[in-house]
Amino acid sequence: MNILIDTNVALDALLERTPFYAAAAKVLSLSTLGVRIFVSASAITDIYYISRKQTGSKKTAMELLKRLLLNVGAATVSGAEIRRAIALDWGDFEDAVQYAAGESLAVDYIVTRNPADFSSSPIEAVTPDQFIRRVTGLE
Repeated sequence: MNILIDTNVALDALLERTPFYAAAAKVLSLSTLGVRIFVSASAITDIYYISRKQTGSKKTAMELLKRLLLNVGAATVSGAEIRRAIALDWGDFEDAVQYAAGESLAVDYIVTRNPADFSSSPIEAVTPDQFIRRVTGLE
């Protein structure tokens, strides 16, 4: 199974943001069970920026990125994904880019705290808690 995590899920796990940390960390831990997890390459710069701003440290932000990339792959965002996102004509271009990156990897789910942001997506968007329930068979 392949999933794309949204920027907010990565940040929740890395920065231990409550009350979202536990579910986000659990999603990332599923990589040990064979779930292939990706974050779009374009989101990595946002994750760095927000982490650096919140921690006040470039070094800490870089260490957080290194930790993230131990279990999470970077989904390529090339000209093809950008053109696809433009063609989608969604209200939020960043979400369209996230979707296009996930589409190019044929991900099964987009895991986000804001599934409504992906309401136009043919790829099902679920919250971290919903995803955990599906993977563990509790849904």
